[in-house]
Amino acid sequence: MSAQGGVKERRHILTIVLEDYCHVAPVSRFVPPDYWNRFESRVERNTQLTLDLLDEAGAKATFFVLGWIGENQPRVVAEVARRGHEIASKGFFHRSIKDMTPAQFREEVRRAREALENASGMPVRGYRVPNGGFGADDLWALDVLAEEGYAYDSSLRPVGLEFSKEPFRRYIHTHQHDGRSIVEVPLSSWRLGPLTVPISGGNFLRQLPQSFINHAIHRWVREETAPFVFYFHVWELDPEQPRINAVSRLERIRQYRNLDAMGERIRHYLQEFRFGTVAGHLQLDYPAFDEARIRTHEPVPTAKRLELSAGPAADGQPILPISVVIPCFNEEDTLGYLANTLDSFAESVRDRYEVSYVFVDDGSSDRTWERLNELFGDRPDCQVVQHPQNRGIAAATLTGIQHSTAEIVCAIDADGTFDPHQLKEMIPMLKPGVDAVTASCFHEHGQVMNVPGWRMALSKGASLLYRTVLHNKLSHYTSCFRVYRKSALAGMQLRDERYVGITEILSSLDMQGSKIVEYPAVLEVRLLGQSKMKIAKTIWGHLQLIRHLASERIAGMMSSPRETPPERRQPS
Repeated sequence: MSAQGGVKERRHILTIVLEDYCHVAPVSRFVPPDYWNRFESRVERNTQLTLDLLDEAGAKATFFVLGWIGENQPRVVAEVARRGHEIASKGFFHRSIKDMTPAQFREEVRRAREALENASGMPVRGYRVPNGGFGADDLWALDVLAEEGYAYDSSLRPVGLEFSKEPFRRYIHTHQHDGRSIVEVPLSSWRLGPLTVPISGGNFLRQLPQSFINHAIHRWVREETAPFVFYFHVWELDPEQPRINAVSRLERIRQYRNLDAMGERIRHYLQEFRFGTVAGHLQLDYPAFDEARIRTHEPVPTAKRLELSAGPAADGQPILPISVVIPCFNEEDTLGYLANTLDSFAESVRDRYEVSYVFVDDGSSDRTWERLNELFGDRPDCQVVQHPQNRGIAAATLTGIQHSTAEIVCAIDADGTFDPHQLKEMIPMLKPGVDAVTASCFHEHGQVMNVPGWRMALSKGASLLYRTVLHNKLSHYTSCFRVYRKSALAGMQLRDERYVGITEILSSLDMQGSKIVEYPAVLEVRLLGQSKMKIAKTIWGHLQLIRHLASERIAGMMSSPRETPPERRQPS
């Protein structure tokens, strides 16, 4: 059926989910909410694209917005309201109803509403559960929403045989509870025999055949009197969004498939049908936007907070200078995340340490050098150094240490697998007589999160061999995450400047009698970008280094068989 003959005149319901690419369900196992601020946000860009698309089509929509965005990026929410669209709640964090008790659900519903109303100055009368939908066992949540004064909910997604005995739940209906009522606005679906199939947009629009979706939507419009309830996410207009590579192959399909086609698919339906808000369909009184009602402001940027709060330590202790060295090779995709993480770390230690950074571009072939200069080039606390050619992570680490201005030097990898916030506990371990503190996820109190088992097995095997030839008996020798005493590394030369050289730095300290201690660290899976390590070459390099160290130990023992290793070689 064409858009002529009355179809274009009917007004359907358009709902849009306002969340960022790092908030969604496929990545939630790897990206907890306290990491969200570390990612480069694309939500403002994607929301602007969405608003422009709606203006182009003359459509209005109900935006279901995460309360977290209202609290952290209120300007985005205010702009949606200013452009004449309805603000509704999608909870505060991206949590499933299955993960919340009624009390937790009520608390989150209240917190989200407050954040969104403060950000937009508009009443929030609608709700949609952040992750998944309400099933038959979740209808208690409608009771809570009714008690909290919500006018409607849009969380029911009849799929398969669920609600097959209650076909009315496929359509807009009223839910009664204890003298209160709330309207349910489920996403539209199609009956296929005994099964209910979602056809309402979003992931279904990206994954299912377009001929099927188009036929099903037109059939709904032709046969049903109820409005069609359509939806999509603002991040679905962003095919260039960073890929979270920790997710499984199936989850990558769910998250990224057909993103490049989504803009035109949405534009097609916006041009073919008229769309409005849920509040408009339910004839709810919804006031015009008034900026004077906004009760929140954009949070102060991290760099500004540091400037405002700089000063002496609260306990009167001197603020120590530390340098943080970050070697980078083809890390263009990770640098935004790294910048936000380092700013968060610096803020967390501002009353104890004066932090400076040395970034070493190790001959990258992508835009790493350009991005380093964009992000850090003008900052007085940062140096950006470049190797003309790729030499290796160990060479880049030593170059950074040579350029550092502090005696205490922290070395971290750019990939984010070790959280630099752990340095707060590692640095104090560099006591007099200790030349290095190395992070160990294999320590009895360490932890490994989502890292492939085969990678851990290789690292454990190498560490076991190093324990047999080195004086400091550690559980982990291959970690790049360390704190060094700069003077202890003066003049150090490496046989291998790549990954094996990281262990060679530690072994050289060990062989010269340095004391090395371990910190029980948490190692996490890499979220952005790709590892550059060549597995076979690295294994061979470790075997060569172990052979070399064993030869040195044997030669030393033969030259002075009665010599007892110095006491400082024994780790505490």
